[in-house]
Amino acid sequence: MFDFGVKDAIDVLIVATILFYVYKIMKESGTLSIFFGVLAFIVVWFVTSVFLQMELTGRILDKFMNIGLLILVIIFQDQIKRFLVEIGSHRRWRFIHHIFKRKKAGGEIVQKAWVSPVVYACISMSKSKTGALIVLKQNVPLDTYENSGDIIDAGVNSRLIENIFFKNSPLHDGAMIIDGGRIKAAGCILPVSHDENVPRQLGLRHRSALGISQVTDALAIIVSEETGNISIAYRGKLSLRLSPTDLESRLTKFSELIS
Repeated sequence: MFDFGVKDAIDVLIVATILFYVYKIMKESGTLSIFFGVLAFIVVWFVTSVFLQMELTGRILDKFMNIGLLILVIIFQDQIKRFLVEIGSHRRWRFIHHIFKRKKAGGEIVQKAWVSPVVYACISMSKSKTGALIVLKQNVPLDTYENSGDIIDAGVNSRLIENIFFKNSPLHDGAMIIDGGRIKAAGCILPVSHDENVPRQLGLRHRSALGISQVTDALAIIVSEETGNISIAYRGKLSLRLSPTDLESRLTKFSELIS
């Protein structure tokens, strides 16, 4: 007789939760087809080895499972890092910390000091159609991308941001990384997203912004050089043609998440 108890229910719930988070991250990173491929292979391995007890096939698939796991860890190290950060820094586990960390005035979240300079710079660059790509770090380290550019380590200032992205500036083509209220680096190289759903009219800045949002939990702001439109890439999704009010609201909410 099949006995299904509370422990079994908890076991199934844990596995389902892990699969959900893996599915979510793979979907945001544009590698969902690989997720389904790996899942199908695991199902075949389980059926042949455990259910049907096919010894020869099971041994062969066991070898592939051992090697395949190592290969997947190497290929998807960024996604695995983000998965672990998602679990360890999720707001459900940090609610006590946030109770003491949040500062409110009149029921509203107090805006961090770097938000206004970034918003003002983006508005100014939007009017002049100056292309820009600004990355805001959350929890996942961005050291690799910072080291690909020029280290600045300066306070966030709207004029400094505009000067860096000025068309004749040697750093205007790369990305700026802001961490902890400071401009850490500029002229940085970001991973480019190959998501086929990205509209063709969007250029390299948008694809780079989407790429960094797929492999990390950072937020990227894009100012289009062609149209002056302001967009945001976050958690593998693009939000296009934002108004200054929308931008300020998004950045204020994002500043609340930064540990």
